Amino acid sequence: MARSNSLDTPRETRRTLRPNFDPETFGRLSERFARFLGTARFLVYMTVFVLAWALWNSLAPHNLRFDDYPFIFLTLILSLQASYAAPLILLAQNRQTDRDRIQFSEDRARNERNIADTEYLTRELASLRIALGEVATRDYLRSELGDAIEEILKELRKKPQSDAD
Repeated sequence: MARSNSLDTPRETRRTLRPNFDPETFGRLSERFARFLGTARFLVYMTVFVLAWALWNSLAPHNLRFDDYPFIFLTLILSLQASYAAPLILLAQNRQTDRDRIQFSEDRARNERNIADTEYLTRELASLRIALGEVATRDYLRSELGDAIEEILKELRKKPQSDAD
């Protein structure tokens, strides 16, 4: 029995032990986490947490302390938090870099369109100026008509004299 491997036949779903996650959702979550790490609120929360930890493990009765002076467990927790924070921050930066690259290419395309439009409008304005240079203005027409009227009047004045001769 031959196994069908064509594209119109769906594959059988296989169960795996690997977790299935949506990279986009994970990326958005990492960006939110990275944004939170860069806030004053996070610094205040972290400072309060570390101070409370240190005060509790320094001032509480010995039988209630869970992490004595060199605070090994606190160091472990902070190291674990840093080891997860660094890759998540890098992932958020990579996503931001990708968005910036797309925005840059869109801005470049928009700028090229604006330059092309500006060049087109500049050529149109130049052609209109050239065309307007060839158009007779009102003052020009008045002066030409005035000159023509004067010539006609001169001709009319000359004619009666020549007719009398």
